[in-house]
Amino acid sequence: MVRARDAIRARGGASRSNVFTRMMLALFDFIPWRAVPVMPVEIMLLPKWFPFHLDKVSYWSRTVLVPLLVLQALKPRARNPKGIAIEELFLEPPRTIGLAPKAPQQKALWFWFFRGVDLVLRFITFPKRLRQRAIERASAWVAERLNDEDGLGAIFPAMANSVMMFDALGYGEHHPQRAIARKSVEKLLVVHEHEGYCQPCVSPIWDTALTCHALLEVGGDGAADQARKGLEWLLPKQILDVKGDWTARRPNIRPGGWAFQYANPHYPDVDDTAVVVMAMDRAQGSGAHGKFRASIATAREWILGMQSDNGAWGAFDADNEYYYLNNIPFADHGALLDPPTEDVTARCVSMLAQIDETAPKSAALARAVDYLRRTQMEEGSWHGRWGMNYIYGTWSVLCALNAAGVDPTSPELRRAVAWLVRIQNPDGGWGEDGASYKLDYRGYERAPSTASQTAWALLGLMAAGEVDHPAVKRGIDYLARTQGDDGFWNEPRYTATGFPRVFYLRYHGYPKFFPLWALARYRNLKNANSRSMRYGM
Repeated sequence: MVRARDAIRARGGASRSNVFTRMMLALFDFIPWRAVPVMPVEIMLLPKWFPFHLDKVSYWSRTVLVPLLVLQALKPRARNPKGIAIEELFLEPPRTIGLAPKAPQQKALWFWFFRGVDLVLRFITFPKRLRQRAIERASAWVAERLNDEDGLGAIFPAMANSVMMFDALGYGEHHPQRAIARKSVEKLLVVHEHEGYCQPCVSPIWDTALTCHALLEVGGDGAADQARKGLEWLLPKQILDVKGDWTARRPNIRPGGWAFQYANPHYPDVDDTAVVVMAMDRAQGSGAHGKFRASIATAREWILGMQSDNGAWGAFDADNEYYYLNNIPFADHGALLDPPTEDVTARCVSMLAQIDETAPKSAALARAVDYLRRTQMEEGSWHGRWGMNYIYGTWSVLCALNAAGVDPTSPELRRAVAWLVRIQNPDGGWGEDGASYKLDYRGYERAPSTASQTAWALLGLMAAGEVDHPAVKRGIDYLARTQGDDGFWNEPRYTATGFPRVFYLRYHGYPKFFPLWALARYRNLKNANSRSMRYGM
């Protein structure tokens, strides 16, 4: 506790917290409400054409924000029966704290404009009827998306906020909606004998699909049978009957995606869907006898419909590029939006090219490949939004360009290969940490090797036709040398991304299925007559 306190104070104290933490501090009356940006619940009543609307922000922002709007309108005092205080975490008296300064990624002109709007809102008193109508709209919005025991948005902040919202609205602890919201939070808890923690979410669809890819690469009857069992479990998880929030921008396409979690029907994930489809397609070609054909076709239709106007794909929405909104006071985390990204776009290119041999000639895929070419970094890498970072993005795009039929000798592939070879660590592995997301990124900075990032680099190099490159052999030797007695790899470092520069994730499956996948791919290509990769990833 002392070390944690000292770390907080060394970084400026609790007053440097972002807006969502400040909201919690205000609810406990640790800081005044003037230190929190105004978020009027009347936002729920704004027309779609208004510069700020829920449809204009990401799904995670929506689900976190809506119950917070109710909490800020009601300003309940959180229960603290033991009277615990945290003044020691502040460098100044907590009651003197005002609004947070401009975040580094925010643009000054926009920020001060929105700060002025915030100031005006503090002097506006909304009519009681209007406020009550907005609160009812917000609570109904949450109730529609409550998602049973999997929770609002199936992410912890939204789920926790929904519990507090229902409590503030006077719902008793046994009220069905409040009880199910509380249950969803409890299901995220992992409690062992000597440790306990709360997961930000769960990832069974993603983990299962990637594991199936690894098993299909390993091959053999046993591995293939287990992969097919996994894919059969995924089959009924496809969302076919809910037109979720994504319809705000794409109202005329049929649902057909998969979520990231066990259930999250309003928010299917483009990335997950592409990965599931590629695994199903591969299994279908190795003895699944067409049982996945209908699901693949429906998912393909949905993916094509979710393509953004710039040719790329975001994770949950299309054309979510209202960048000016990242400058509003309660967007200090810099992740209010879900814009198209290189890694998700690459996965969609890989999927479309793998399942349809005519796809490389299609306009949709050509636009996506053009986007990937435009977004390559000068050093040769690609940014990775959902995995850390440029190694992840470069692996994703190299797989996509290979699947789309881009010549391995093309300049973009050669530059990417040269970059991966150049950043290989002396031990033969690859590594990268969260510092690579800094705003003034000027090139790769060395970090300790990890199993998952080494696997991504290897899979990327092999996708570019470099299975015989000495760097690949060194990487394979690194994985063989660092494999544990249990058959897996120890990876204490975080290699996945929640929000860049805000929080990062450690998937417990990454140092298991990714190294296995890379080793099996290396064996298969070395034993084959061709050095080219047949699949999208």
